[in-house]
Amino acid sequence: MPDLQPISAIRSSPERSLPVEGLSCLQPLLTLPAASATAGLQIRKGSHMEPVNHVEGRAYPFGMKNVDTDIIIPAHWLKTITREGLGKGAFEALRADGASVFDKQEFAGAPIIVAGDNFGCGSSREHAAWALLDMGVQAVIAPSFSDIFSGNAFKNGILTVVLPQEAIDRLMEVAETDPISIDLESQTVTTPFQDRFTFEIDPFRKHCLLHGLDEVGLTLARDEAISRYEAGQAGEMPWFAKGTALAA
Repeated sequence: MPDLQPISAIRSSPERSLPVEGLSCLQPLLTLPAASATAGLQIRKGSHMEPVNHVEGRAYPFGMKNVDTDIIIPAHWLKTITREGLGKGAFEALRADGASVFDKQEFAGAPIIVAGDNFGCGSSREHAAWALLDMGVQAVIAPSFSDIFSGNAFKNGILTVVLPQEAIDRLMEVAETDPISIDLESQTVTTPFQDRFTFEIDPFRKHCLLHGLDEVGLTLARDEAISRYEAGQAGEMPWFAKGTALAA
């Protein structure tokens, strides 16, 4: 049985080290600026996300603070193996008495929710975003969001807009009787009464939402660079290519 070397020894062994020039095939994938990784690239079909640019319509004047994901979609709905139909379970506990804002006919199918602080807290279930999408929600406006929920919403094409409480209060008032408009390109929320609120959004997230790019879409947008990398890897590290050939 051969002597075993410590991992540290293997890592520092000269004969096991790869020269920097041996990794040149990686270069096209390692030099993309984070905020413009897909700028100028051809967008290919395959993404499941619909582009989000302009969201306009009635808004649910919800306003509740600290709405956790169990309120958005109860745990017993997590047993489903499909995203379809989750909208029926959205805000189920609140709708039980029939007096919830989500039960009022004038708000049926509204694409916007105006919510309170810390929306989407609690568990990390992605089903919360799926349930909102299934009930027709394209954007949520609130003073703040749970980081995990915000990430899940973004990955599923839901725009999360952060505005100060004073703006939320005004939008809650307008939503009772009139529509609200959100323009992602100009990063503004407007009302028929000349209210205009600007919001900030990460440039990379904005780009992905405008072009309907989820992780699948982002990968497909780089397929030429990936193919170049794989071709270069086959030439520079042929031992990897053997395994690929066997798998094929």
